[in-house]
Amino acid sequence: MRKLKVAIIGQSNFAAEVYKSLKRDGHEVTGVFTIPDKVNREDPLAITAKADGTPVFKIKAWRSKGLPLPEVLDLYKSIEVDLNVLPFCTQFIPMEVINHPKHRSICYHPSILPRHRGASAISWTLIEGDEVAGFSVFWADDGLDTGPILLQRSCPVKPNDTLDSLYNGFMYPEGIKAMAEAVNLVAKGTAPCVPQTEEGATYDAMLNKKELQRLDWKGKSAKQAHDFIRALDSTPGAWTLIDGEEARLYGSSLWKGNETIPSGTAVDIDGRPAVVHETGLLMQAEDGNWLNVEVLKIGTRTISASKYGQAQSNGTCLEFTEEERQAVETIRKIWQSILRRDIDDDTDFFACGAGSMDVVRLVEEMKDSLDIHLQNTDVFMAPVFMELVNSAILAKRGASASQNIAYEAVVLQANNMDLSFPRQLFVNGKFVNGRGKPIVSVNPHDESVICSVESASIEDVDEAVKAAKKAFEEGEWSKISARERGALLFKLADLMEQHKEELATLESLDSGAVYTLALKTHVGMSIETWRYFAGWCDKIQGATVPISHARPNRNLTMTRKEPIGVCGLVTPWNYPLMMLSWKMAACLAAGNTVVMKPAQTSALTALKFAELSAKAGIPPGVINIVPGSGSITGNAIVNHHLVRKLGFTGSTEIGQMIMRSCADSNLKKVSLELGGKSPLVIFEDADMQQAVRLAMSSVFFNKGENCIAAGRIFVEERILDEFLDRVVAETKKIAIGDPLNRGTSHGPQNHKAHLDKLLEFVEKGVKEGARLVYGGRRLDRPGFYFEPTIFADVRDGGFLATEESFGPIMIVSSFSSNDLDKVIARANATEYGLASGVLTKDISRALRFAEKIDAGTVFVNTYNKTDVAAPFGGFKRSGFGKDLGQEALNEYLKTKTITIEY
Repeated sequence: MRKLKVAIIGQSNFAAEVYKSLKRDGHEVTGVFTIPDKVNREDPLAITAKADGTPVFKIKAWRSKGLPLPEVLDLYKSIEVDLNVLPFCTQFIPMEVINHPKHRSICYHPSILPRHRGASAISWTLIEGDEVAGFSVFWADDGLDTGPILLQRSCPVKPNDTLDSLYNGFMYPEGIKAMAEAVNLVAKGTAPCVPQTEEGATYDAMLNKKELQRLDWKGKSAKQAHDFIRALDSTPGAWTLIDGEEARLYGSSLWKGNETIPSGTAVDIDGRPAVVHETGLLMQAEDGNWLNVEVLKIGTRTISASKYGQAQSNGTCLEFTEEERQAVETIRKIWQSILRRDIDDDTDFFACGAGSMDVVRLVEEMKDSLDIHLQNTDVFMAPVFMELVNSAILAKRGASASQNIAYEAVVLQANNMDLSFPRQLFVNGKFVNGRGKPIVSVNPHDESVICSVESASIEDVDEAVKAAKKAFEEGEWSKISARERGALLFKLADLMEQHKEELATLESLDSGAVYTLALKTHVGMSIETWRYFAGWCDKIQGATVPISHARPNRNLTMTRKEPIGVCGLVTPWNYPLMMLSWKMAACLAAGNTVVMKPAQTSALTALKFAELSAKAGIPPGVINIVPGSGSITGNAIVNHHLVRKLGFTGSTEIGQMIMRSCADSNLKKVSLELGGKSPLVIFEDADMQQAVRLAMSSVFFNKGENCIAAGRIFVEERILDEFLDRVVAETKKIAIGDPLNRGTSHGPQNHKAHLDKLLEFVEKGVKEGARLVYGGRRLDRPGFYFEPTIFADVRDGGFLATEESFGPIMIVSSFSSNDLDKVIARANATEYGLASGVLTKDISRALRFAEKIDAGTVFVNTYNKTDVAAPFGGFKRSGFGKDLGQEALNEYLKTKTITIEY
């Protein structure tokens, strides 16, 4: 292929990219002719060419009074040219220039010529409702876009395509390739030259006058109004009157006929009815159908249409990672290169003289430098530097660039720090008040009121579920890749770690957890859980399956692992943040969205977590936190027909009710982690010091409010007395008190009703004849403090031997190691099967125990040793399904089989 000497005449990033493509193909660009600088800012084509040392000529005008300017014509003729290339040119070029080179001139035009000749071709493609868009590369002549066609490319027009999306998604990238291809065809001598037909030709007005940009509702259907709005989105924007005020309209979509018109604030749109609602501005056209717009520009202010008539919000204050801070400085340099001035955090892009072409350049340079994909509208909505930075970082994280977060903060001092946390429901990315009766959150240490927490009604749950469904089906969450989803979860884990002391303090105040334990386990394991499942996001995959062929054809079968949809989670009060994390991390890693009810008595860390999730950039609607009672809020989630999966941790009795409701409502997929009466068997060869330490930990860990607590301890009869003596002695040393005190190892029970239940449990045990060795009373001090308790001589089949206390009550029975099968049978004589443990130096005995015991987890010479990578869940009345580990993902996935014949 012969290499050509090319002159590029034009401007913009598009022309600059065409320049680069021609250079890569080996053509010599002998000169670039572009527009003069604007406010000391060069056009991107000029910058690109000068960097290569290519001659650049900045021409203010080529003609005067219809005649070419001799000095400009001489300047052009001073370089050698085989072909003029006009990628994007707003100037009138004389025919003396067009026809001068050997191969004359080729132009780019963004329509399928001869349709939509003129400068607003893409807009008219949309206004006319064309189903196909495209562009033409043609040979320039003395007419308006009338020259012979060299090549054309087309693409389908999607229902919600806009001027911007067609340009950015097709016209721009494919147009650059096509211009390079056209030049190569000219160089090879094979370039077509097909005369344009006048059949179907249209000459469309340039939409540069304000009166042409007004949406005339008269005689227009909703579809025609939608087409007009998207044709001018985002520059300059179609406009209409809202309550008599001029407003530009962006982000249009047709309202589906079967969708209910939402409630909201009624406004007048140029004499037509409209409603401001939670997702935009809904307007009715003459045909009775509705369309929705998401963004308005009123004067110089661009706002979300759903915020029309409301006071402005300050938006989110993001916390940046080190990588994101570097990105901020890169964005600052881009602004500096465009505006040619120093950039402060409060610099306004448009106040510094930037125009619409500068917006295009900014968007393109951020995409090229940082792989951040914004729309022009995002710049108009966030013209101040730090506002746009927040939008850009949220977009990089995969979140909505217009997200904001505000809440009624509870502010208090505790643990030598200032705390600020939400108390409202978190629905669709916002903290909102609930319709239910507020819940009083009580500090179990001193019985003081921390705050009141908003409570969700059935209607609130319905709104949360619908927000989750929309986020799953239509929102950013549904569009980002699995790897991007993982990056968001890693960011959330990082934020949790940055706020771990605050989270642990809240957990202590709200649930009575000892601060050091809350920091290490409640919060520490939560962070580990999020990081573990963040790593799984891009490793969830299906398989190919060999099947028999339908001869003579062949078949291929594959499976896909897909998210279920909206998941409901109901979690307990013993590990508020950790139980949330165990379930929600796997749920989100699989790609689902969630509506979660924290425990009625301990909701504060869940709400603080919701705040952090917004700061991490999790899109609105993905996470919804709805505190409330089990009878109202919990039942509303369980029975909701749009919830497709229910994960529950709590009592067996409530689990049974939930299972029935899930079956009756819409046959939801269910996983249940329920009660336990876990046996710990201590053989005579166990190390006594270790046995005492592990037995106490197995019962008293987290004040006994532990689902896998050893509900019954079997001690070999020959070591029973020594074991009891040592356990009592060590129990007396337990430091009971304020959970925020670093010397405390045992805090108050979670709430008053639970304390009363433990006292009743002790009373029943004494009545049935068990020996109360130690404790069993409420401590004489403020707060819900219960003395760690030890029972011995507990008979099989009795109340103490079969019922779960869920508190710091040790139940001790003896056995003989002469009959291993008998003690295993006694350990299995329970309807629960959550966990178990055995202490022995005999590995054969340990392995036989592990094989025969009917429990989901078996600890050998350890206890309470859970890990985020190890599956966790029970058997029998302890429930089914797994938290943690790879197996947990299966609880939130469905398998689809696809069979292909070829």
